[in-house]
Amino acid sequence: MILTTTEEVPGYAVGEVLGVVFGNTVRTKHLGKDVMAGLKSLVGGELQEYTEMLSDARTEAYNRMVNAARDLGADAVVNIRFTTSQTMATAAELLAYGTAVKLVPKK
Repeated sequence: MILTTTEEVPGYAVGEVLGVVFGNTVRTKHLGKDVMAGLKSLVGGELQEYTEMLSDARTEAYNRMVNAARDLGADAVVNIRFTTSQTMATAAELLAYGTAVKLVPKK
């Protein structure tokens, strides 16, 4: 499956738009990691615990979006985007979305 943030795939035309596909996950902070991040914030620098958590969340949301596209029989997902939102004081959602399409080679 071709996955891209662009609207078009070089060498292909969109033969059919199957619809928008989504993948999301909601993550909350682990108390131990939150305490460590709080301590690190006193001295500055990267909060690796949060970086790791968001990286894992992004991967999970992305994989769920790809699986949704596969379920529709897509050849590609174009115009992929990511967004986040806070769902409560200690939790955040990460959402991946794009347009599932069937591709045809350009002649």
